[in-house]
Amino acid sequence: MSDTTPRPVADLLLRNGKVTTLDPARPAAEAVAISGERILAVGSETELDRYRGDRTRVVDLLGRRVIPGLNDSHIHVIRGGLYYTLELRWDGVPSLADGLRMLAEQAARTPDGQWVRVVGGWSTSQFAERRLPTIEELNTVAPDTPVFVLHLYQAALLNRAALQAVGYTSKTPDPPGGMIVRDHAGNPTGMLLAAPNAWILYSTLAKAPRLDPDQAMNSTRHFMAELNRFGITSVIDAAGGFQNYPDDYNIITRLADEHELTLRIAYNLYPQTPGHELEDLRRWTELVQPGDGDAWLRFNGAGESLVWSAADFENFLQPRPDLPDKMEDELTAAVRLLVENRWPFRLHATYDESISRFLDVFERVDSETGGILGADRGGVRWWFDHAETISPHNIDRVAALGGGIAVQARMAYQGEHFIRRYGVAAAAHTPPIRRLLDRGIPVGAGSDATRVASYNPFVALHWLITGYTVGGTALHDESNLLDRADALRLHTQGSAWFSGEQNDKGTLRPGALADLAVLDYDYFQVPTAAIPYLESDLTVAGGQVVYAAGVFAGQARPLPHVIPEWSPVARHGGYHRVPDSSRHPTLNPAVIEGREGSAGAGQLRPSGHHDLDHCLVI
Repeated sequence: MSDTTPRPVADLLLRNGKVTTLDPARPAAEAVAISGERILAVGSETELDRYRGDRTRVVDLLGRRVIPGLNDSHIHVIRGGLYYTLELRWDGVPSLADGLRMLAEQAARTPDGQWVRVVGGWSTSQFAERRLPTIEELNTVAPDTPVFVLHLYQAALLNRAALQAVGYTSKTPDPPGGMIVRDHAGNPTGMLLAAPNAWILYSTLAKAPRLDPDQAMNSTRHFMAELNRFGITSVIDAAGGFQNYPDDYNIITRLADEHELTLRIAYNLYPQTPGHELEDLRRWTELVQPGDGDAWLRFNGAGESLVWSAADFENFLQPRPDLPDKMEDELTAAVRLLVENRWPFRLHATYDESISRFLDVFERVDSETGGILGADRGGVRWWFDHAETISPHNIDRVAALGGGIAVQARMAYQGEHFIRRYGVAAAAHTPPIRRLLDRGIPVGAGSDATRVASYNPFVALHWLITGYTVGGTALHDESNLLDRADALRLHTQGSAWFSGEQNDKGTLRPGALADLAVLDYDYFQVPTAAIPYLESDLTVAGGQVVYAAGVFAGQARPLPHVIPEWSPVARHGGYHRVPDSSRHPTLNPAVIEGREGSAGAGQLRPSGHHDLDHCLVI
């Protein structure tokens, strides 16, 4: 820079940190200078002192580890935000006894006409008791308040008051693919089973009360802050059932218009009505185009469902579902419409058998349209979500079509059930993350929160690094594990590919978006078993501090009070917060005692029984 060139001045200067940039040109640094929404410079404190001005806000990081802002490649954040303050979260709760105590407390403060709902983010394997609550326990802790408890894609439990609220009786028929468990007289017991379709679970949940628009705004703001708490600055919303466009997108759009987003969101659209998917997709192609919006809220394409006949949702307590014969024709019509309109698309795909049939469709459409698939070859960006059991042959087919695969930590929550049905050997490469990376396929990490896994990215990172479930079962063998840096890349750089923003996100380098997290403990130094307990003490998105805690408390703009006042979030918060004095295992090893098994796929944790027959109480 010459003496006559105006010197740029930073708006925010973060100094005295251990900065992991993930930029090969400069992988480590001490300081980050930010101007506006982008990074001005990264380097040593001495180098960056030149960007300090009279109005520069300077934050001493006290030697903390800094990482690029985390990016969840598959989460249901828009739908989750509409309900967050209505939900009692069991994410990270260590025992069923604790969960029932929380439920009893919440039932006592929930007004007439409202429900207590526990909706995903947990697994029986995380509990010391290793089981679901019984219906009798739910009736005892909440005799008069409707209670709905969802467990993965497998089951829901309703207490007596909830059965009355939804109107299920001995005359209520079982829906296709679902089961209302009944007693000897034919009366519903309160247990609903996906057999194997989860429609019965979610259609029942949809009968519960919703928030009004102002409450939904408040709820979404608090959910974004909860994600910021874990260093998440970007997500890709995978849409979902009962998420109608544009009605259910009005709240997030309003927040974006008012510049109230603290999270960058790329969103997809998901047809809602079986048999009318093409009508939705055609109508949407006239309303919105990929890339519409800005760096905070932008449209990303179609999926994770394209046609309902292609749904192969995993329920490892049930056999793999066979997709109907009509699937190929319906999916072909949908994909052809999308590629003709240059719409990126994603597709939920659990099983290799389904993936084989999906790829037959994609290859046929690609051939008929002149090789239009594959963003890296100038075509349409597309990818599979999940792909737990994809085979080497189909990995090659995905690579040939220029596709990607977004993997989520779903196996961390239901790996024990997978082992029971398919065996230890199959679990060792479910999903085959290392094979995908070695084949050069774009891979992004995520959660599939909130109705299956938790949104906590450090649980997902721990699973990528160790292969352990939240209950301490070792799933993956050594060849399918990642080191800490590679796992972090998947949750930052890797995920950015899936919204076409890899040039703006995932690294801390000059010109990139100023999104980062300052962690409470060092991700690269803490014992492996401590990784799920990490949080961010300072989260920056677009150059603004959007979350601050611990020694940095007060640096972020305060959130409004949670409404309604009786909200479970107002009393219990979100993800279970372990006291700081016991969270770090070097301070208190007891916090992780027995949480991880020995090396080797299928190894259970050494303490506690693991009788999967008792995971579901019917």
